[in-house]
Amino acid sequence: MSAPHERSTLAPSLFAYARDLRRAETGGPRPEGGHPLPDSARPPRPRRVGRDHHEARTAVTDVLLSLLADPDGQRAAVEAHRAIAATGVRDRTVFAAAAALPPPDDPTDRARARALGRCLTRDGTTTVSVAAGLGLLARLGEPEDVPYLRTLGVLQGLHREVVTTLTPLDRRTAAFVGLIHRVRGDELRALVGALAAEDAEAVRDRFLEIPTGPRCLGPELARQVAEAVGLAGLLRCDPDRPGLLAQAVRTLVPMTGLRGYEAEILRYEEAVALYETVAAHAHRLPRDLDHRAALVSLALDLHSGAGHLLAWAEGRREELLDTLLAVVGDPDDPTVVTPGNPAARRRADWIRRTVRQLRTARRFSTDRREGPVGTPRLRIEVAVADPAEPDVVETRFLIDGRPLVPEAFGRGPGDTPERLLDGGGLRAAPEPRDVRLAEAYCTEGCCGALYVTVRREGAHVVWDGWRRPRALSGLPELPAYRFDAVAYDAEIARAETDQGWTWPARRTARLIAAGLRDRPERLTRWGLRQGWIATEFDAPDTTVVTFTGPPLTTDGTPEREGEPRQFLWRVPDDGTPPEEQAAAALRRLAEGDPRRYPELRG
Repeated sequence: MSAPHERSTLAPSLFAYARDLRRAETGGPRPEGGHPLPDSARPPRPRRVGRDHHEARTAVTDVLLSLLADPDGQRAAVEAHRAIAATGVRDRTVFAAAAALPPPDDPTDRARARALGRCLTRDGTTTVSVAAGLGLLARLGEPEDVPYLRTLGVLQGLHREVVTTLTPLDRRTAAFVGLIHRVRGDELRALVGALAAEDAEAVRDRFLEIPTGPRCLGPELARQVAEAVGLAGLLRCDPDRPGLLAQAVRTLVPMTGLRGYEAEILRYEEAVALYETVAAHAHRLPRDLDHRAALVSLALDLHSGAGHLLAWAEGRREELLDTLLAVVGDPDDPTVVTPGNPAARRRADWIRRTVRQLRTARRFSTDRREGPVGTPRLRIEVAVADPAEPDVVETRFLIDGRPLVPEAFGRGPGDTPERLLDGGGLRAAPEPRDVRLAEAYCTEGCCGALYVTVRREGAHVVWDGWRRPRALSGLPELPAYRFDAVAYDAEIARAETDQGWTWPARRTARLIAAGLRDRPERLTRWGLRQGWIATEFDAPDTTVVTFTGPPLTTDGTPEREGEPRQFLWRVPDDGTPPEEQAAAALRRLAEGDPRRYPELRG
């Protein structure tokens, strides 16, 4: 970066570069994913051998702290650019270090720090200087900064930092910037174009055209679309517009889903308003399978998902849940299923099971007699996602009616019932046991998991010793929960034997796994080790049995050297009772080496 009077022969600021690109966009096509940065935006970085992430952040922090109170913002910005560039630190580290600085207490120093952030953001010629300015404005920004941030947001490479800085100032503009860099397909490009032109009528029309069926919108993209178009207000003002209510429902449902790193429904500020409006008009939706499934998904979220944790007025969440279930109506109604359509049959079966679960759970929630007064009540339920979405089956824990995992972890769903319930994983004994309750969407090795220690202590079962990633911030401290031991044991026994959530292929998988737990020699006799056993991710009517071991040579004997291989044996549901299918599979495993099965894939 250089002072404005020094820049006549140098590269323009990134803000000026982005502003010129925006002006040239008028009436023309908008590039997917935003505009690339100029070549000069990332000059070669000096090499810093042996510097770790902590040292890098400390170096940037020291530079900024020494300049925050400088009364000459331009001079301070020039010095900040020079010093930060000399550290060789990456953009994201610079942004994180600047955003972590506490705002000065003194109003004059606070104004000077804000002025430094604005100079770096508006006059910076490299990504590191602009990132430093964005980090300062993440805490010090004001509404007047929004147009500048919106303009910078068209550039690739800095849009995540721009979105973070914009979010507390103007969530709608932040969502628009996020959409610029996630546009895929003509319909979303048209919506972004209408948003850029600030044409309200065109925004509504283009919103109605974007694909919102199963697997079309992920949770984060759905939230960004809803925020960018002002969906709650749009529906509230015009609920009778053809297609708008259904499109709103199809946009709300993914935000409640589990295919993401955060509970997007909790990040959507207008979630309560949209839920209220959808529930008020849900009776107008066609009574077809898609709409009934969507309403069941919303009801499931209100009952035991992240949506339960929204800022509901006393009793209002329960009223909306009951309203949605009433609109769904009789779960056994056969008229909504197309004969001969297996996918429709699966969804109809899921609706039937889930509605029954929810109605049973509603009866439980009004019964306050379980356990002594003053002890927390534990309820364990298995939640299954709409089969039209990727197969997600999670164990949910409600303590005094509140869902534990989205409140205490939020990075992913609860573990599967096969891991937690089958085999007695949650049973309490005097010897403490560490139990993983949930895993991050991306896997534990990446973003961690939620662990608790379970032990029996006299007349109580205690959950304490919580472990979760240190990087998670803003989450509540978790207490030690002391459950009445008699009530706890009864709830674990009920959850372990509950089959109301399952379907035939999943039931077959659980029975096969139980048979191998009882007699592991069915696999070990062949030199094989059991892996996961569940249903196919994209084919829920197929049971998958996995195991590892050495592959067979051409003469049919196991290889003596080399790495073990994972094998997958798929068992499609043939319509016979799961007990018979599981018994047949276990007999076959006992009678011959499964590596010779023709339907096996290694």
